Amino acid sequence: MKKLATESIIKKKILLIRDQKVLLDRNLATLYDVSTKALNQAVKRNSKRFPRDFMFKLTKTEKNRLVTNCDRFKPLKHSSVNPNAFTEQGVAMLSSVLNSERAIQVNIAIMRVFVRIREIVSTHKDLLYKLILLEKKVEKHDMNISAIFEAIHQLIAPPEKPKRRIGFHSDLKINP
Repeated sequence: MKKLATESIIKKKILLIRDQKVLLDRNLATLYDVSTKALNQAVKRNSKRFPRDFMFKLTKTEKNRLVTNCDRFKPLKHSSVNPNAFTEQGVAMLSSVLNSERAIQVNIAIMRVFVRIREIVSTHKDLLYKLILLEKKVEKHDMNISAIFEAIHQLIAPPEKPKRRIGFHSDLKINP
């Protein structure tokens, strides 16, 4: 029996596709120590357990983008079958479909990674919100400071001398 994957290995296998964090069938099969074909057959036999928000098949374009951007997916290039992508809920459902001790242990490890990722994202959202608030305060202060400097420049600047008129001018105004 192969050693269970570490948290860092699982994290590297999680992809962002269609704005969802997913694991591909081939990566899950490796983690579960089964063939991709066996994993997908088990899913097919239990298709009611995998609605679209639990699992979806990648489009040809998505598969090609994966192959182009990640060297580790080169074997998919000539595959006639598009891979399945499993969301966190889909991975949890796999534990009931793949009934082995290893599947249970791998699922627990994967769920822990998903939870940690959510915690990290949540922390970053809080930090981002605080940064935006700080940015708005600084922006307001910048405008106020600019106005103060403008007022100081106007006070410091010597008054403009009236321009001397050139040529002959009559101060008399004639009303018609």
